[in-house]
Amino acid sequence: MQKHYLQDLIEPVVEKEGFELVRVLTIGQANPTLQVMIDALDGSDITVDDCAKVSHALSDVLDEKDPIESRYSLEVSSPGVDRPLTKLKHFERWKGYEVKIETEDKVENRKRFKGKIANIEGENILLTADETKYTIPFSLVAKAKLVLTDELWKEYMAAHQAAEL
Repeated sequence: MQKHYLQDLIEPVVEKEGFELVRVLTIGQANPTLQVMIDALDGSDITVDDCAKVSHALSDVLDEKDPIESRYSLEVSSPGVDRPLTKLKHFERWKGYEVKIETEDKVENRKRFKGKIANIEGENILLTADETKYTIPFSLVAKAKLVLTDELWKEYMAAHQAAEL
């Protein structure tokens, strides 16, 4: 329950600052780290200044609402190249790329998949893995992330070089 409460508290602040919330994660027990992962709406890179801006805005809200009882650290970061995929639209955006997916329940007798996103149909991810096509309901996805491949790295570097021009 706390995960959804934190996400519901944090997401409007991130959006007000002009970014998309990718993931909220609490890491550790005694002195946990609250990890907030953000992305630019236009697909551009997240800068240190962007993270600082969101961190300051979140600090005000988190200090006021005090959602975590113990002492904690706030960490605002970008999703990186091998980013987590937490929303159905992320799978649509990265169609054709290789991903790792773990599901909460078995889909066709397995819970772990590594393959290419073939398509999105309704609320389902169509994945080609091991020369087999799988239909994975998005509602069953526990964790998913892009796999860092040569193709992904080349695209990432090309985008950075284009942005520097």
